[in-house]
Amino acid sequence: MSAPRLAALDHLVLTVADIGATCRFYADMLGMEVQQFQPPAGGPRRTALAFGAQKINLHPASAPFLPGAEVPMPGSADLCFLSETPLQDWIAHLAGAGVAIEEGPVARSGATGPLSSIYIRDPDGNLIEISNS
Repeated sequence: MSAPRLAALDHLVLTVADIGATCRFYADMLGMEVQQFQPPAGGPRRTALAFGAQKINLHPASAPFLPGAEVPMPGSADLCFLSETPLQDWIAHLAGAGVAIEEGPVARSGATGPLSSIYIRDPDGNLIEISNS
């Protein structure tokens, strides 16, 4: 019998200082959809950012949900997002909104091959990589 295998990433969790600021950034700058949801087990309504077939659940740093990361902390993530929009369009969009490009475009290696990437920071300081394959 072979070992079990994973198929895909469904969601990840970001611990954030300010859910409102995070939602505005990811919706306005990256085009994600803000969603509110009620966990099946009950408890307070939660917030997520949806894009494609994935989502990012947001946990407030001041009151993280359990179970959670061992040391939940805003600004500790490094995320790479794939986009079909050319990087030059992203650069113009971000510049128009006053978002600094920290690095790029630069050549990188992704999960399925070469990438061309730019890097920015979200309101918590998380490193956000936007890439074209």
